[in-house]
Amino acid sequence: MPESGHLKIAIATNDLLQVDANFASARQLVIYDVSVDSSEFLDCVQFKPGAKTVGAGKKGPGGGKGCSMGDPGGGVSQEHMNERVEAVKGCAILFSKGLSDLHAVSVKNLDVFPVKMENSREIPEVIEYVQRMIARPPLWMRRAMGYIPVEQEA
Repeated sequence: MPESGHLKIAIATNDLLQVDANFASARQLVIYDVSVDSSEFLDCVQFKPGAKTVGAGKKGPGGGKGCSMGDPGGGVSQEHMNERVEAVKGCAILFSKGLSDLHAVSVKNLDVFPVKMENSREIPEVIEYVQRMIARPPLWMRRAMGYIPVEQEA
């Protein structure tokens, strides 16, 4: 359980300066501890490039990549995604430029709230946004910050 009033957030990034990457293809995730009046860099988790499944780059008969019915990760290996999902464990929020429904469910099952950003945002701007939310937190955020014990929800 996080320290009361604090949230750990994960940010998918390629340049270490902004939310500019999809969860499945980010070069790294940066982790911050955020409270209403402070933030602290905690960690940077880097991922190996090129962790695609065999045949992911093959083209279909029409020249496209075909459908991904058999591969809901869009060509990303399960081991690769497990590593990414494991990296956000203990965080309250994951910010990324995009993530598949399957990956959103995977992180949500860890009690991590996935936030898909439409546009790239600088990391300090994201932290300020979280700090404004902490000042008047919605229910899910109060729970994540330890203000509402899980037992009292029912």
